Amino acid sequence: MSRTGLILGAVLTLLFTGAAILSLVWVPYDIEAMRIAERMQPPGAAHPLGTDHFGRDILSMIMVGARTSIAVALVAVGIGMGLGVPLGLLAAARRGGWLDEIIMRGNDLIFAFPSLLIAVMITAVFGAGAVNAIIAIGIFNIPVFARLARGAALSLWTRDFVLAARVAGKGRLRISAEHILPNLANLLIVQGTIQFSLGILAEAGLSYVGLGAQPPIPSWGRMLADSQTMISMAPHMALFPGLAILLTVLGLNLMGDGLRDWLDPRLRRDAR
Repeated sequence: MSRTGLILGAVLTLLFTGAAILSLVWVPYDIEAMRIAERMQPPGAAHPLGTDHFGRDILSMIMVGARTSIAVALVAVGIGMGLGVPLGLLAAARRGGWLDEIIMRGNDLIFAFPSLLIAVMITAVFGAGAVNAIIAIGIFNIPVFARLARGAALSLWTRDFVLAARVAGKGRLRISAEHILPNLANLLIVQGTIQFSLGILAEAGLSYVGLGAQPPIPSWGRMLADSQTMISMAPHMALFPGLAILLTVLGLNLMGDGLRDWLDPRLRRDAR
């Protein structure tokens, strides 16, 4: 079952990633061109997913919106992993010391503020936009990776290969970089996949309330927000962006679960 989930998740992820890459060079219609005479048309031959209240092609909007969602989530996860993992490794290397305490209490402080609240505070200072959404989601990802890296690293510090490295005279930071981090790679890949899916949800949520990517940049969340007052007249305006979010997040979660089972030898043995 895990292999089936991994394959299905990879197919869904590749489908939307491929659509995002294709939108860089081609989309069926210009997303900035408004065709009022064709507004709110249902799915048909000319527009497979219909048109919105401005007459824009929804398929084209979803393709470009995939690019926005993936870019925001990917950079935000990169920020969280790039800052959180070193902090977690440093806290584990200095376990019980003042540095460990500062890092973990800082994580608790960030966890006290949801990404939406962080985005509101950032927007109040700098204004709404995709960059600020990336910063808000990235900040929220830092303690996730810091806690994960610290917890996993602590279990490795008692292993024989780490003790051998300490006997060889290697310092704590060098051991963390050369011996601890490589053994966390599989765990970080799986968690990164999960946070990627959560990042897409967070970006859609921020765009829905007007704090994400701003017009004319398409966003799945804003497409849902634009459709909410017209759902009785044109339900396809909400249906297809919602399905895009659902299938993308589902694909990433299935791929994350499949990668976890595939990369963990203990789970592989249990599956047999």
